[in-house]
Amino acid sequence: MSLNVTALETKHLELGATMTDFAGWNMPLRYTSDREEHTAVRERAGMFDLSHMGQIRVEGPDAGAVLDYSLVNILSGMPIGRARYSLMVDQAGGIIDDLIVYRNDDTDFLVIANGANRLTVVDELTSRSAAIEARVAIQDNTESRCLIAVQGPASLDILLSVIDEEDRAAVAELGYYRHGRYALAGVPIHLARTGYTGERGYEVMADANAAIQLWDIIATAGEAHGLQPCGLSARDTLRLEAGMPLYGNELSRDVTPAGAGQGRVVKLDHEFVGAQALRSHGDPATSLYGLVGEGRRAARAGSRIRIDGEDVGEITSGVLSPTLGYPIALALLKPGIDEGQAVVADVRGKDQPMTVTALPFYQRNN
Repeated sequence: MSLNVTALETKHLELGATMTDFAGWNMPLRYTSDREEHTAVRERAGMFDLSHMGQIRVEGPDAGAVLDYSLVNILSGMPIGRARYSLMVDQAGGIIDDLIVYRNDDTDFLVIANGANRLTVVDELTSRSAAIEARVAIQDNTESRCLIAVQGPASLDILLSVIDEEDRAAVAELGYYRHGRYALAGVPIHLARTGYTGERGYEVMADANAAIQLWDIIATAGEAHGLQPCGLSARDTLRLEAGMPLYGNELSRDVTPAGAGQGRVVKLDHEFVGAQALRSHGDPATSLYGLVGEGRRAARAGSRIRIDGEDVGEITSGVLSPTLGYPIALALLKPGIDEGQAVVADVRGKDQPMTVTALPFYQRNN
């Protein structure tokens, strides 16, 4: 079966990217080296094509009610121009996807879903809206849109140099998890100050026909700031250092929000699909932990963790941190383990000492 391609496919090939199948899309894994791209985002700025992410519009008089019923927190009361992280769970409380919801106006919301789960999220929103007989239209605009992320300390300076003059003051003052509609070199864009790297960053959403033009404009403006194109590999190590969960690793239908360390997102004082199951659950079987090790040998996803010989769970993501220089990992382990607890990871049949630590592993001091 052929892979989906984003509107930036020819640009990636022109830049010599190593491409990979990701959630059914042909996506850039890297352009140069994973470390170089990771470091660019931490020290200067990086640019990512994230057009495989689902862009789903929920519009109509009952749009807020549909999202309240479909997701674990309350979106109908979110102010216009704000964004909120959320989760969609199934009837048993297992996580279907994690998403970001943007409110455009009273009756218009944008839902950004993971590429692998996009069609499932569309189907669930459609069936859940029908269940409450909502007056709403749900439209999957993913293939007609693009999404370019600009992340790193220089991201704002780069964007301000190309944002139309009348919008620069508003963009300069845009707060975290805020968004709006502006123009970049005359091209209409939807700009959000969100991201998945632990750095200040922005996500540029626009018509797919403008993707290459926008990419080239931002790339040219970023040259003076050391901006580099970055692939999915660097995005993964950046999010891991920032302690951010990934669907398919830390999040899945096999775990509840509380079991994946996301219980704070859930608001049980409203009715939504899966609420009854989550209310009836006792203590979760797992909690999300950060682990750090010594040396240069990283423990990877699937490595079992022991304390005093007892198996207490497994690593879900692990890497040798490019920024910190030592192994880090996220793990789903039994609850109640204290920070500073020594553990042992089974790394390809050899014991690797690690220590439980607070998350995130990396946080920029602003």
